[in-house]
Amino acid sequence: MKRTLVVLLCLVALAVVVPLAAPQAPPGQAPAAPGARAAAPGGRAGMPAQPRIVSPEVMPNNSVTFRMRAPNAKEVLVSGDWPQGRNIKMEKDAEGVWFVNVGPLTPELWGYTFSVDGVSMLDPSNANIRRDGTRYANIFFIDGPMSKNYQIRDIPHGNVNMVWYDSPTLKLNRRMYVYTPAGYEGGTQRYPVLYLLHGAGGDEDAWFDMGRAAMIMDGLIHDKMAKPMLVVMTNGNGNQQMAPGFGPVPRVAGTPAPGARGAAPGAPGTPGAPGARGAAPGAPGAPGAAPGAAAGRGAGGMMGGAFPESIVKDVIPYIEKHYRVVRNKDNRAIAGLSMGGGHTLAATNAHPETFSYIGVFSMGTRDDITDRLQAIKKAGVKYYYVGCGKEDQICVEGSKNLDSLLAKVGINHWFTFNEGGHTWNNWRIYLSELAPKLFQ
Repeated sequence: MKRTLVVLLCLVALAVVVPLAAPQAPPGQAPAAPGARAAAPGGRAGMPAQPRIVSPEVMPNNSVTFRMRAPNAKEVLVSGDWPQGRNIKMEKDAEGVWFVNVGPLTPELWGYTFSVDGVSMLDPSNANIRRDGTRYANIFFIDGPMSKNYQIRDIPHGNVNMVWYDSPTLKLNRRMYVYTPAGYEGGTQRYPVLYLLHGAGGDEDAWFDMGRAAMIMDGLIHDKMAKPMLVVMTNGNGNQQMAPGFGPVPRVAGTPAPGARGAAPGAPGTPGAPGARGAAPGAPGAPGAAPGAAAGRGAGGMMGGAFPESIVKDVIPYIEKHYRVVRNKDNRAIAGLSMGGGHTLAATNAHPETFSYIGVFSMGTRDDITDRLQAIKKAGVKYYYVGCGKEDQICVEGSKNLDSLLAKVGINHWFTFNEGGHTWNNWRIYLSELAPKLFQ
């Protein structure tokens, strides 16, 4: 009887365990080929596994296929920051996967988001994302000369540190990013410094994340196109201590929460291409704009105010005390995009003795600042760079005017007036053009 009971219990156990065992692939079965539906690992208990979606998929001709599994959705769109990339309709196949092929696209770093029945979404199949304030987008690369320095290459890399410093000017303890070139940690050499400023809606993470500044500098330095240098990336929002993403961000009492501004036209999650911002408050020529810049906003000012002063009075002294840098004007450069271009104008116009190299990206002035530029020339500026896209709705006239004034005063300068608009695609180009000219 006992033997019979044992046999019955064994049979019951086998009946329970065998169905739970995952089916095994036949011996020698080849892995699934790359494509839309690679075989996925087993799903959750009791649920069938679904094929893995590959998105985006860059084709040999540089066209790109996007896919999104949403079987119950009525409409799925993809919006990217490439030309004509707004609200592209996708089609749904029999398995509930929406898809569309776009392009071919030019070699670049491109961003995109999905809209599912009117709700903006990231691509769940793509772990590569970027953050622009409180706006997020997926990214992908089209390989080529333009995008080579934006990608991680098999070359020596510098380091980027998050550094806290006191800013008596802004009455805050604040955070900035500091890039040190490959070899800095183990050496004794002293280096020049580029102070690199972001635009409205950004923070100290913007040039590192969206601007790919560390990758650009690694590539230029390795290829002997730029001298090794430190790059200091500050937070231009004078009421912020740090960028969001690490929990609630402390702020000055009575000021708006960081990132509380509405998404600009053309930003991810709004109609238009990710990264293509609309005109910001206080843009050049706005009522009340200060000479050589534009109207202020917040503790740091949109284009002037306390933040540019804090660069000279707080940031530079900290860097020159704590890092191995050459402590003189000829080894300091400053450059910024959009709002950061306004901060650059404000800082250099007020302190012509501080920087020998200046870069203004997607910003300018409609005022006559001849006297200030003459002071900058007298102080010995070595190179002044201006860059603006032909389709930029914010800075074209101001940039052209700044170019004319620099020529009038006789300052050694360069004006890049290229295709495109008020986008990171252009700002990465401008950094790639400016850096090789610094400290030569």
